[in-house]
Amino acid sequence: MKKLLIIDDEKSIRKALREILEYEKYQVDEAADGSEGLSLIQKDKYDIILCDIKMPKMDGIEVLDKIMTLSSDTPVIMISGHGNIETAVEAVKKGAFDFIAKPLDLNRLLVTIRNAMDKSSLVTETKVLKKKVSKTFDMIGESKAIIQIQEMIERVAPTDARVLITGGNGSGKELVARWLHEKSNRSNAPLIEVNCAAIPSELIESELFGHEKGAFTSAVSQRKGKFEQAEGGTIFLDEIGDMSLAAQAKVLRALQENKITRVGGEKEIKVNVRVVAATNKDLQKEIANGNFREDLYHRLSVILIHVPSLNERKDDIPLLTEHFLKLICEDHGMSPKTFSKEAIKELQKINWTGNIREFRNVVERLIILCDKIITDKDVIAYARPLKG
Repeated sequence: MKKLLIIDDEKSIRKALREILEYEKYQVDEAADGSEGLSLIQKDKYDIILCDIKMPKMDGIEVLDKIMTLSSDTPVIMISGHGNIETAVEAVKKGAFDFIAKPLDLNRLLVTIRNAMDKSSLVTETKVLKKKVSKTFDMIGESKAIIQIQEMIERVAPTDARVLITGGNGSGKELVARWLHEKSNRSNAPLIEVNCAAIPSELIESELFGHEKGAFTSAVSQRKGKFEQAEGGTIFLDEIGDMSLAAQAKVLRALQENKITRVGGEKEIKVNVRVVAATNKDLQKEIANGNFREDLYHRLSVILIHVPSLNERKDDIPLLTEHFLKLICEDHGMSPKTFSKEAIKELQKINWTGNIREFRNVVERLIILCDKIITDKDVIAYARPLKG
């Protein structure tokens, strides 16, 4: 049941609101003045607060200021019989969800409360999702290689320097790119990811630079490309070693001039993006074989960050196991499980060709299939690939 607080010095108003709201199945608390209301807010969590403006001791605007400090996510609806446009604007500027004048319009009040509830639910959901995402993208490890990467990110992220991230499949290149963006001055703008290996060569230019209507058979409308979508933020070109030479030439021009041209268009469009690229290939070999442009390589590799394989940092396996164990049990709604010391040692013996991605999958498999304490025998039975 949703919980509301009414702060109003008029007992008749409080009583009328309580009757209406309890009929609508809300749980209601009352406060006769601002001080009493703030005391209740410090003790309890409310979904909505209704607050009068004209009250003795402490007026509603002052109460609103203190509510924003104590519980800024709680929607506050201001009510007053002495309201005017200036008061309403001031209340909203200070963080109120809405302002309703007395005598109260019952229908408007209930609609406003429902809208405020929706907003409150969205705020809560967003916080949960952000927490979940931040957990998913934690950089776990205490090995020398991981500490060096973390230090490099701290130093490089605030700049606009282009970064080339190298490492094997599943080693965590995307994670490094995400942290470079999150710790940059562009973190409030988009991070746009492009998997260059997953897009057919004939479509990569349209994907990156967009196209004009009629540029090709299926171009039924104008479309912005990834560079334009990342305006003010970061574009992450994953698996750039798989990009065609024609597309490489266009990317090189975009990096040189900070301009792009949509497919089928003639107009040059200025773009302000930071470019972070990643590859699991040896680009020096690709250059020697004529598959990658040397000038593009030098444009991209202002800063080089190499992500080690899991086999190169097996000392981090106990920490990674604990991290994924907690995360996966929470995701599946399962009671916590533990890995025995022998199980951890067995995990450290495995050749992790798929790196962190493979490791996480194996931990999840063991959590699902095994009992509360996961043993070395469980690891031998379920973690290693089946032999034919």
